[in-house]
Amino acid sequence: MDPLNLPPFQAKLQRRDQRVLILDILRRRYVALTPEEWVRQHFVHFLIQHKGYPATLMQNEIELRCGQKRLRCDTVVYDRSGAARAIIEYKAPAIPITQKVIEQIATYNILLHVDYLIVSNGMKHFCFSIDYERRAINPLSFIPDYAEMLGAASP
Repeated sequence: MDPLNLPPFQAKLQRRDQRVLILDILRRRYVALTPEEWVRQHFVHFLIQHKGYPATLMQNEIELRCGQKRLRCDTVVYDRSGAARAIIEYKAPAIPITQKVIEQIATYNILLHVDYLIVSNGMKHFCFSIDYERRAINPLSFIPDYAEMLGAASP
C-alpha cells in the first residue's frame, strides 16, 4: 500500500488464502487489507497515538438502522458516558472527498447527533463541528484532540 498523509505506524499484517489481512485494533481481529482499510487503520492509530483518543472509546463498523435501511459508520468516537461524539468516514486514497461524501456522513448524524464529523481518504482530511443552536456545520482546519472534542457542548 502507498504511504498516506498520516503518521506511519507498525501495521500487523498476515497472509491467509492469498489475501493480505491487517489487524484492526478496535475490532481485535484481522480484516481484509483494502485501500479504505489502510486509511482506517492509519487514521485510528493517528487519533490514539497523536490526538489522545482512548481506543476503548472508539468502535469501527457501527451499524445504524433507519426504518428498514441499514447504514454503517466507519468509526464512532464516544465519551466516557457512552454518548457518541464524532463520526469518521474513510475513503480509499483514490476516492476524492466530494459533497456526496459529506452528505453521506451527515445522514449518519441524523441518527447519532454528534459534535464532530470527520472525513479522510488518507491524503486529505476534513473535520466539521456541528453547531446545533445555529443549525450550522462549521469546517475546521484541524482534527481536535480528544480533550478538545469533549470540551464541545453536548447535544
